[in-house]
Amino acid sequence: MSSPLSGATPGQPASARTPPGRADSAQVAAGQAASARVRAGQAASAQVVIAPDKFKGSLSAEEVAAHLARGLAAAVPGVVTDEIPVADGGDGTVDAALAAGYRRIDVEVSGPTGEPVTAAFALCGDVAVIEVAQACGLSRLPDGRLRPLTATSHGAGELLVAAADAGAGHVVLGLGGSATTDGGSGLITALGGRLLDAAGRPLEPGGAALAGLRGLDLTGLRDLSGLDVLLASDVDNPLLGPDGAAAIYGPQKGASATDIPVLEQGLARWAEVAETALDGDFRDLPGAGAAGGLGFAALAFLGARMQPGIEVVLELVSFGARAAGASLVITGEGSLDEQTLRGKAPAGVALAARLASPGTPVVAVAGSCTLDKASLARAGIAGAYALSAVEPDFASSMTNAGPLLEKLAAQVAADWLRPLPDAPPA
Repeated sequence: MSSPLSGATPGQPASARTPPGRADSAQVAAGQAASARVRAGQAASAQVVIAPDKFKGSLSAEEVAAHLARGLAAAVPGVVTDEIPVADGGDGTVDAALAAGYRRIDVEVSGPTGEPVTAAFALCGDVAVIEVAQACGLSRLPDGRLRPLTATSHGAGELLVAAADAGAGHVVLGLGGSATTDGGSGLITALGGRLLDAAGRPLEPGGAALAGLRGLDLTGLRDLSGLDVLLASDVDNPLLGPDGAAAIYGPQKGASATDIPVLEQGLARWAEVAETALDGDFRDLPGAGAAGGLGFAALAFLGARMQPGIEVVLELVSFGARAAGASLVITGEGSLDEQTLRGKAPAGVALAARLASPGTPVVAVAGSCTLDKASLARAGIAGAYALSAVEPDFASSMTNAGPLLEKLAAQVAADWLRPLPDAPPA
């Protein structure tokens, strides 16, 4: 993996990166402790790297890692573990950076309906990590009510401005989990652009209003040409068409069968006006349809680059250096299914582990698993352990995911780890 980052040096533990400035002492201590565990683990016969994604709706990635570590420690006293929460560009990307020693910065921005929300980004040196979901994600919708036609990405642009104002020269922008299908037009208005109707009045926010777009005034657009923007995403959809933002992801954001053509019309008009103003073609670039078309705006207006989200996050947390020499790598996510094989976190962790520590087995834990052994093996995963095998009741499994994960960890230990020679009896 070539490095897009300068302030946070890949291949180093968090404590060895460019100093994060006014970092929280607890975060720095956590990074230093992780580094120490890695160094100690290189001499141990049972060093285990634990790098899961979240179990959506149940546990954060950090909580999953903590429960697995606790279960392993109970099964194999003296085991050395290194907990590395990961994400694939969606919810949890900022948390993964914070766990690696980045500094948390909170800022008030516009939520997807325009109401103010407090969003966070992570900063280390001149590298900022931003999640679109923090500002305009589905979880930010008031009362959880979906607004497919009017939700705006304006807050994501405000986060970008806040990161630039904080001194960021490089930005990782995680695109997962958005509630919007506005083509990133809200982001552009947050940067000072003006979208105008036939009468020269500003358009209402949201994807539906874009059909009335007749003018684009960029004279007040903030100059971010010196900002290096890397889009972290696990999708490569174009902006328009049957594989585009409205058709594929609109229903997830509440768009009905009659809403989708409205959003498609708006996105097509937005693309036409924006590409004319910029004298370029961006609508068909891989990832232009990500985050309801926000990928299009970032590629077109910010000159952003695209990279699979899990690759970006693994680099941010120095996974390669921390996994080198491990005896076992444990990854996971809420559901191991066909989507896992298309660049989701467990597949990305397995690939990175194979490169960093050839021959080290990788196993996965999940709430449920629908993949057979052959499919798992093709992804580099030697075994899978599902909560559903321990607790078939879905509601109970969700409620008690933590203790159940500790039971799964004991099974993993029995299958893959030997007791340490000098470990005291359990």
